[in-house]
Amino acid sequence: MSESSPTYTLVSSYRVFGGWLRKVKHASSTTSTDMTFSVFLPPAARLTEVPVLYYLSGLTCTDDNFCQKAASAFAAASKRGVAVVVPDTSPRGHESIEGEDDSYDFGTGAGFYVDATQQPWAKNYNMYSYVTSELPKFVNDAFPATSKTLKSITGHSMGGHGALTIALREGPEAYTSVSAFAPICNPTQVPWGKKAFEGYLGSVEAGAEHDATLLMKKANKMVFPTILIDQGAADNFLVGEVNQLTPAAFVDACKAAGQPLRYREHDGFDHSYFFISSYVEDHVNFHADALYDKLASAGKVAPAPPAPSAPATSVDIESIPEEFRATQGKQIECKAAVAWGPKKPLVTETITVDPPKAGEVRVKVVANALCHTDIYTLEGHDPEGLFPCVLGHEAGSIVESVGPGVTSVKPGDHVVPCYTPQCSRPECIFCISPKTNLCPTIRGTQGSGMMPDGTSRLSCKGKPLYHFMGCSTFSEYAVIAEISVAKINKAMPLEKASLFGCGVATGLGAAWNTVKVEAGQSVAVFGLGAVGLSVVQACKISGASMIIGVDLNPDKFKLAAKFGCTHFVNPADHDKPVQQVIAGELTKWGCDATFDCTGNVNVMRSALECAHRGWGQSCVIGVAAAGKEIATRPFQLVTGRRWCGTAFGGWKSRAQVPVLIERSLKGEIPVDDYVTHVFDGVDKTNDAVDALHSGNCLRAVVRY
Repeated sequence: MSESSPTYTLVSSYRVFGGWLRKVKHASSTTSTDMTFSVFLPPAARLTEVPVLYYLSGLTCTDDNFCQKAASAFAAASKRGVAVVVPDTSPRGHESIEGEDDSYDFGTGAGFYVDATQQPWAKNYNMYSYVTSELPKFVNDAFPATSKTLKSITGHSMGGHGALTIALREGPEAYTSVSAFAPICNPTQVPWGKKAFEGYLGSVEAGAEHDATLLMKKANKMVFPTILIDQGAADNFLVGEVNQLTPAAFVDACKAAGQPLRYREHDGFDHSYFFISSYVEDHVNFHADALYDKLASAGKVAPAPPAPSAPATSVDIESIPEEFRATQGKQIECKAAVAWGPKKPLVTETITVDPPKAGEVRVKVVANALCHTDIYTLEGHDPEGLFPCVLGHEAGSIVESVGPGVTSVKPGDHVVPCYTPQCSRPECIFCISPKTNLCPTIRGTQGSGMMPDGTSRLSCKGKPLYHFMGCSTFSEYAVIAEISVAKINKAMPLEKASLFGCGVATGLGAAWNTVKVEAGQSVAVFGLGAVGLSVVQACKISGASMIIGVDLNPDKFKLAAKFGCTHFVNPADHDKPVQQVIAGELTKWGCDATFDCTGNVNVMRSALECAHRGWGQSCVIGVAAAGKEIATRPFQLVTGRRWCGTAFGGWKSRAQVPVLIERSLKGEIPVDDYVTHVFDGVDKTNDAVDALHSGNCLRAVVRY
């Protein structure tokens, strides 16, 4: 615990499914006594903030019942990156409260998740406020990795009643999702509820605000996207002498209110923890999906990965756009610009594109923007370049078909292929860390020109073709891993969307994510191609006061001024190193931030050496040729300059490319000026390559 952490006693701590299960005792002001709870922290909590699922137990239980008898919940929570908090069911051990331990359904172990108003219970039995207010704050303070804003709730029996009523009262702003096992659905109408409400609140009528069925009738509208309830069909409290649970009343109330409800009855299951342990993983996955989807909608992470037990994808043929129906599950023959070897012109060929396998997506490429990385590989400078291959990685596409298990996109969706994947799985320390976007999940196979299973989906003249950067978009159709496609707004023209697949996104992110340029700072950008100008654009949006553009082609300066450059330097105009011109003539000590967008190792050195003494940052964006090394005098770093690099601008692709697209649609990131050349047809790809070499081309877009 840090000095600012709340005081508590750690009762026990166990290593469980890669995470930690801790039992905690703390002094509660809400219940005026010591309270205990258990908290499971998944492995992801070591690196990033994780959402929280609260589980409320039933009559007579403590937190131990769930932790010891339904531990499979922690296996699912570990995989999905969700913390689980399990409070006790009541305060305990008050000798001054007569009759506290006289019955199983009132008093100790039966707080019913209300705030008592009647004596002698009012001082201590305030479980509603404890669960909704004091406990979450304590958990957040004691365990900072738990999210303050992302939490869901579930429970069993009395705890199911508590979960439903708390969620319905507090709303989706407080709880992202809600589920229950065998909940007491209409407590004002059953003995358990009547006894609790009369004893704690003074009357059954006072319990109306703690009755899930009545709350749903009062809301009379959809409150949550869906509610999940599991019920054992052989539950003795459902089919016994007295129906204490009355789920039918809640089902009817939800139907009348238009509230989606997944109510499942399971033959042969009773009210015990055997029932809970059989379906608790479903509930954890239900909440993990909702919690991570909420994060995704905020542009912070990719949509939640599917539950490990997710079945193969089943696509309704009627939901597939008509143009794609005939090709589902079949090979497609289409045109592609094939690179048969380095330093050879691309050849327009008819290739075969196989159907997507598990976890893969086949896309129709509508527009492809050429990037210098494609040309760099074509010219033999890439040490990982493999031939024959289909190049291309900056495209706007439409999903044609999906392989088994794909859930985040469907046929007809518009997507941007991303060479930097984002698996978003909690066990991926790179995806869950806010420090990087370098997900390595498919790095090995992608680097070897293959799909994740180690085989190719592309062939020509009977020979397999290598994939390129996991994309291969110099083709009318391509197969890409699901974790490498970012679903975007269909309002964005795909020729513009393609720019966010690499160059423009990279430059923006270098300034915003890697260096974090601030208002009033000075920057120098070396190389005023598309990437360099996107750095300039980002720095202008950030409020940089001096933006120096450096390039050997003075014809670029006019457009660079439009993007935001305030000063220009052509190194050929000076008889001294350009870094001395910038740090000495244009500035006294150098620039707060500098960027190399050329891939030239000598320019990288110049960029570093004109970074500000003491705090200047220099970011390497350009990719150097095979075997090249960077150099500088160590004193440049000793005196406070920092050298860093960026890949895809640090963007977490599936989560953040859609956000960039939305900002562009709003006019915050205009991109029209980047597209200087447009060609139609795969057979014009060599013309686009020539345009990119001409010196007056930012991006050449080929439309298919």
